[in-house]
Amino acid sequence: QLLASGGASVQPGGSLSFPCAASGFSIAKSIMTSVCQVPGKEPEWVSSIYWPGGTSYADSVTGRFTASRNNGANTIDLQMRDLKTEDTGLYYCTTGGRSTWQESQTRGQGTQVTVSS
Repeated sequence: QLLASGGASVQPGGSLSFPCAASGFSIAKSIMTSVCQVPGKEPEWVSSIYWPGGTSYADSVTGRFTASRNNGANTIDLQMRDLKTEDTGLYYCTTGGRSTWQESQTRGQGTQVTVSS
């Protein structure tokens, strides 16, 4: 099970932290992905964090979002800065990497991020 939190409404240029806590399995050696979904559109891949290391990001968030892993807390965290209106959406985490996350049956309920002035 995955539980996301950290959703909020912020102004453009603001920052948010999007933590995702896992229960029932260890993320320490798991490949994890963050996804954003906007109503009426397909979910979009945002970032993945790999084991034993490495991250990858969608072009639209590269340089602004940073994914990290906290093995002790069994969480992953997506630090979001310089937020733009187009970052608005429901963010959730899931298992799997960039090319496999869509096959995952393990995903959180998501948390809403709204960027507006």
